[in-house]
Amino acid sequence: MSIYVFVYGTLRAGEINDLARAAAARGLPQAVFVGAASVPGMLVDFGDWPGLIPVDDGRRVRGDVFQVEPPLIALMDEIEEYQPGKPCCFVRRTVLARLETTAEQRLLSCQYYPIDPALRAAAVDIAGDDWIAHRLARTTSGRPVRHP
Repeated sequence: MSIYVFVYGTLRAGEINDLARAAAARGLPQAVFVGAASVPGMLVDFGDWPGLIPVDDGRRVRGDVFQVEPPLIALMDEIEEYQPGKPCCFVRRTVLARLETTAEQRLLSCQYYPIDPALRAAAVDIAGDDWIAHRLARTTSGRPVRHP
């Protein structure tokens, strides 16, 4: 049974936890790219990685939707250090992602990993809607990268 996932940070292509590289390293079935998408939320910057905080005020976060098999969800849980029933920064939830690949907007029910807002600590709010664009601008601006 395939599952749709929405990724917005380090699991995106080319990032440090690139989903395709992580699957290949474990010999797992590859994720199938479905398209660019967005979900309700805002981003925060933890230094090496972002967090997504769900909000219902019209802000959205950009990312990508993939179709994956269950073993890849287990790997994603491991990468995000998510363990059901235990306190952790990331939680796995279901969200309606809005695909942005066609003139017709389509909604897909996806698994994703927002953060527990209570654990955001001193993370800095990100004004934009895309982690990769923010990270690249931060790197080229000479702004020091803060590590959690």
